[in-house]
Amino acid sequence: MTPRERKAALRMERLALRDAMTPEARMKASLKMLDHAGDIIEFEPGQVISGFWPIRSEVDIRPLMARLRERGARLCLPAILDKKTIVFRELVPGAPIIETGFGTNGPSEDSPVLDPDIMLVPLSAFDRTGHRIGYGAGYYDRAIERLRRKGHMPRLIGIAFDCQEVASVPAEPHDVALDALLTESGLRIFGLGISKYETFVSG
Repeated sequence: MTPRERKAALRMERLALRDAMTPEARMKASLKMLDHAGDIIEFEPGQVISGFWPIRSEVDIRPLMARLRERGARLCLPAILDKKTIVFRELVPGAPIIETGFGTNGPSEDSPVLDPDIMLVPLSAFDRTGHRIGYGAGYYDRAIERLRRKGHMPRLIGIAFDCQEVASVPAEPHDVALDALLTESGLRIFGLGISKYETFVSG
C-alpha cells in the first residue's frame, strides 16, 4: 500500500469515528478546547488568526474564535476560489456569512483577504509527532506553501477530536507538520524543546 493509499484508508477510518460522535459529545469536546486554549495561545493584539466554520462533524471552534477576538485577534476564514486555491477573508462581527464552496461558509468576496499569523487547521487524522492527514484536496498545504514563499511563516495548530489520532501518519515530501494540536484533552506542542514555542503558549 502506497503512502497515499494508506492515508486514504486512515482518513476514512478516523472520519467515520468522528461522524459516530453524538452532537452533544462534539459540543462538549469543543467547549473543552475553549477551556484549554482560549487564554493560552499567545499573540500580539491585531495579529491574524484563521479559523473555520464547522461542516459535517468537525469541531465547532466558533466559541474559541470568539474568545481569541475578545483578546485582540483579527479573525479570518478560508474561502475556496477554485479546485486548488483557498484564501483567507477577514471575519468582521455582524458581517454576513455565505456559502464559499464545497459545503464551506465564510465572509463574502467583498471582505479583505488576510495572511494568517496563526492557522487553526481542520484535519481528518493526526499522530503524536504532529503529522496530519487533511481531507485529500491539499488546500491547506498549498496555502501554507504560498504564504511561506512570501516570507510569511504562520504557526499551525491542528484541530481535532481525540478519536482522530492514529499510531503513525505516512508522511510525504509535500506534507506540512503542525506546530501544535488541540483536542478535548488539551493543547500539545510539537518540536524538540518548549523554548522554541515560548512566545506561542504560556507556561
